[in-house]
Amino acid sequence: MMLYVLFGGMTATTWVQIIKAVLLLAGTLLLSLLVLAHFDFSFGNFFDAISHVTYHDKNGVAVTQDFLQPGLKFKPPYGALDLISLGMALLFGTAGLPHILVRFYTVPDAKTARVSVVWAMVIIGAFYILTTFLGFGAATIVGPDLIAVNGGTNMSAPLLAQALGGEIFFAFISAIAFATILAVVAGLTISASTSFAHDFYTNVLHHGKERRPGEEVRVARITTFVVGAVSIAIAILLGPTANVAFLVGLAFAVAASANLPVIVLSLFWKRFNTSGAVMGLATGLIASIGLILISPSIMKTDPLFPLDNPGILSIPLGFLGAVAGTLMSREPQAEAKFAELIVRANTGIGAEKAGGH
Repeated sequence: MMLYVLFGGMTATTWVQIIKAVLLLAGTLLLSLLVLAHFDFSFGNFFDAISHVTYHDKNGVAVTQDFLQPGLKFKPPYGALDLISLGMALLFGTAGLPHILVRFYTVPDAKTARVSVVWAMVIIGAFYILTTFLGFGAATIVGPDLIAVNGGTNMSAPLLAQALGGEIFFAFISAIAFATILAVVAGLTISASTSFAHDFYTNVLHHGKERRPGEEVRVARITTFVVGAVSIAIAILLGPTANVAFLVGLAFAVAASANLPVIVLSLFWKRFNTSGAVMGLATGLIASIGLILISPSIMKTDPLFPLDNPGILSIPLGFLGAVAGTLMSREPQAEAKFAELIVRANTGIGAEKAGGH
């Protein structure tokens, strides 16, 4: 995927994400229908089975569990706060994920951007609803004990596909999982490389001017290689037992804490400036990662921060950092361009030049 982005650029990344989206929705819908078919398309039978899940614990003793009861995952005393924190990260993080935001580079005008946002909300919302059938279906059909000894929760959907559709469907769902991972990797890689090359290298280091033609593209390609190599190294260090679901939550928390405050305040606060943006990004990033490092996800015994997801604290800190950074300095040039920003955001004027770039 690193080579794919390196030589294919935005066009190749867009196509792999289109293919991924079609495969993911088709596979999830088909798997959900198979789950419902297993219960004769009866929601009553489905939820009755969820309330009487029988599995074997670590000692081999048969246990019957009601999976509809609260507190199984998010236990007292901090379970409610942890659930709210995770919800905040998923809700606000979606609006700040780099590989989602980079999609707006491929639309020709403001109207198309708005239409694409509506479609994205429908597709993402439908997928989230369908995960109800995947999660409960895996618990009732496959069983928690079998999932635990065959890769854990990361393998619940492929194991469910294997139980319902055999080896071929298992391979199909596994392929979709790989396509989804690679599409996200492609989006994140191209987002990181273009941001570094355009925003930092050209605009910060060289004050908006390229020293040689094509230099920004070369820097982006070098950044792609570096980001890919570092990511591969981290993946190897984490090993095959790493909980990728935890990493997903971390990504959403960082996006919600660092990126979202800057986006929101850029659109709605006239005085917001560069200092506020830098302070907001730094505060949100440090707060989210720092809290994760001292949370139960990392510190298995006596964690300093009791919640698995830091969103409930790191998101407000990101906004506070952005506001404090803005109030510490004035940037008349940024304030003067706010009216222009409002017009361009609502009309799309100037998007043709940005799209060509």
